[in-house]
Amino acid sequence: MTLSTELPRGQRTPPAPPRRGRFTLADPLGALAILSVVAVVALWVMNQGGPLSLTASDRATGSLGLLAGLLASDLMILQVVLLARIPWVERSWGHDLLTRRHRLIGFASFWLMTAHVTLFALERSTREPTAIPDALLRLFITDSWMLFATVGTALLIMVVVTSIRAARRRLRYESWHLLHLYSYAGIAATFPHTFTDGADFHETWTRVYWWCLYGFAFAATLLYRVALPAWRSLYHRLRVESVVTEAPGTVSITFKGHRLDRMRTASGQFFVWRFLDGPGWSRGNPYTLSAAPTPDRLRITIKSAGDGSERAARLTPGTRALIEGPYGTLTARHRTRPGMLFMAAGIGITPMRALLEDAPYAPGEATLIYRYGEDEHAVFADELRTIATHRGVELILLPGPRRADTSWQAAGSAHRDGTPGQATGPVRLDDDVQVLKGLVPDIARRDVYVCGPPTWITAVRKAARGAGAHRDSVHTEEFAW
Repeated sequence: MTLSTELPRGQRTPPAPPRRGRFTLADPLGALAILSVVAVVALWVMNQGGPLSLTASDRATGSLGLLAGLLASDLMILQVVLLARIPWVERSWGHDLLTRRHRLIGFASFWLMTAHVTLFALERSTREPTAIPDALLRLFITDSWMLFATVGTALLIMVVVTSIRAARRRLRYESWHLLHLYSYAGIAATFPHTFTDGADFHETWTRVYWWCLYGFAFAATLLYRVALPAWRSLYHRLRVESVVTEAPGTVSITFKGHRLDRMRTASGQFFVWRFLDGPGWSRGNPYTLSAAPTPDRLRITIKSAGDGSERAARLTPGTRALIEGPYGTLTARHRTRPGMLFMAAGIGITPMRALLEDAPYAPGEATLIYRYGEDEHAVFADELRTIATHRGVELILLPGPRRADTSWQAAGSAHRDGTPGQATGPVRLDDDVQVLKGLVPDIARRDVYVCGPPTWITAVRKAARGAGAHRDSVHTEEFAW
């Protein structure tokens, strides 16, 4: 890929950075999500009598169980919509924020579903104390569509268990992603019993409400997670053009395609990639662009960390690629300050490398702080120096391991454009803040773009805020799963 370090022709002064609006097209979706929860509670009040139903001992357990089930169903639909890859929602909120909200809503839905099952089991047992096994058999197996509901609940429990951090650390990304897809089957399996057995589904208008809710989630998922990626993959016809080793265990892959500019991809964004190179092609992996996109080429850089990345390193020219995206908000479109500070650790340099290439800034307005282990693992070192020279970027290199798990600093010395700088020392309580202030005194006038391991991002975010950066000016995109 040709490296372009000049501003577009005729553009000698970068345009004024856009201000982030306080209202986006995604905001109404948040209001509608809250309204849907209110509507569910209203349905329960209208059909069950609300709090009055809790005063009757023979109805209280079942009434609470029904409310828990209704809320669990509503939240399950909401979490599907959050990750339906709706473009304007992704652009407004960012994939990492949507993922965090998806996890929060998912766990809330799980506990409500657990309460729903437990309360109805208790109700049946209380109603038929002399035939508890038969009562539970009918509840979970023989009643209309209840076997499907039981299987669906088991699938959802499996997904939740594998989403716990301790479990995720033991799974490969590909395995976790495959297991996570079972949540769709689980939701579908629990759906029918609500219409045949649910008291809140007997009225025509309530059926219409729930059918519309489920229908919207299904349509959004089908359109944006299946149809749109399939169309883009067929139309843009991406193929591997070259595979280049950047560092031990790290390769850059350049793809050539048709009319890629029509996707309006921005530096800092990522795609979910699938490579048609044989068995395992259906498993997608998220990789960020490592060079500014052009009308006919995209480049990604991958560090070996699992089966998917190891397969990518063995790709040959001509291999077809399927894509989902572009996703992510770590772009210059969200810039709010005159200056820019880019901070990267390890393979997190990939989006920063692309942003440095084509972001709108003048000489002296941008600084890159790049932390890495050994010199041989300094990905794009030569390209970064070339960009720094041509575009007037201050380049600060931080080689060596992290000084502490809670620090963003490296144990080695800081280098400005290859010149030795600070010496290392013990990490004080406010050391991260003071060092960052010393390196970038005008950080309050800059947007801070950060990419790296999640704990490192957290350390940078705290240091940047302590050094004077505004909360809305710190941009991150976490790819942890």
